[in-house]
Amino acid sequence: MTDAVVRPWSAPTRRRRRVIALAGVLVLALGCSSVSRSTTASAASPSTSRSGCGTTTPGSTTLSLTVNGFQRTVIVHVPKSSTDATPLALVLNLHGSGSTALEQEGFTKMNSTANAENFIVAYPQALIPDGTGFDWNVPGVPLVGGRSIPAKSANDIEFLTALVGVLEHKYCVNSSEVYATGFSGGAREASQLACDDSSVFAAAAPVSGLRWPTPCPTTRAVPIISFHGSADPIDPFAGQGQAYWTYSVSTAAKDWARQDRCSTKPSTAAPVSGVELTTYSKCASDAEVELYEVMGEGHEWPGGPALSSMITSLLGPQSDLVSANTLMWSFFASHPLA
Repeated sequence: MTDAVVRPWSAPTRRRRRVIALAGVLVLALGCSSVSRSTTASAASPSTSRSGCGTTTPGSTTLSLTVNGFQRTVIVHVPKSSTDATPLALVLNLHGSGSTALEQEGFTKMNSTANAENFIVAYPQALIPDGTGFDWNVPGVPLVGGRSIPAKSANDIEFLTALVGVLEHKYCVNSSEVYATGFSGGAREASQLACDDSSVFAAAAPVSGLRWPTPCPTTRAVPIISFHGSADPIDPFAGQGQAYWTYSVSTAAKDWARQDRCSTKPSTAAPVSGVELTTYSKCASDAEVELYEVMGEGHEWPGGPALSSMITSLLGPQSDLVSANTLMWSFFASHPLA
């Protein structure tokens, strides 16, 4: 569900056990279900944007894929109103550390947004075991608790890029409207995708985990929208957390603005009381960098489904002052690949 809902990174062991026990109950309460299918793919899978048109039906499907020799799981949701004739946008939605694709589907409730706005959403699953869930292989970055990436782990950046090609081949996808979002560990991986594969991903929306990876080889200005709670106890807004979390979220946004060659002075606004929006504009290629700081919110998905008080006592308070789903989709729709 979340990095901390399933495995709170900074919580004592006793608290971690309490949250783990609650995780399965919460997944059932959030009501996720998918039909399973199997297929085989490789990094060289075709990326023709319209080859899947006319072959798929609306609803959720769990795919079992073989990519670069590793067995992978991906949940794909095609919106109810899809005619399967018009190519649709694709959003990859990455779960947090120690979580799963199914939990991310329930935690973000993005299927509802996809149905309302008519885009495809896919929930890939990481492979590095972490309790009952999995962690992403973020290049050069340690795991929770400072653990090293296990030897011979799958290259998840290559997997996620190859996955786009697989999904473009199986579904009716518009290749100029492919986007990445994720929560916490998944947000750090989405940040990496924006650096490493900006010719594939038009924009990124990290939630509770914006980073500016170094090196960041892209020369393209990548539109970035991010959300973070000011009271996040897991990945503090001001930084100074675990080994993977040193600098502040504001610094990450500023670094992305420099990467995107934006104006040096950002504008600030309060779209609603209790939310501060920092915007870097006048970027190269009409990109933008937006950071929503939700005052008093903890380590959560803004506007997401209600969590139990036992969980929020560990993660910090929730907030529905803004909907991350609604705002990021509006941002994505305004920033396709040129």
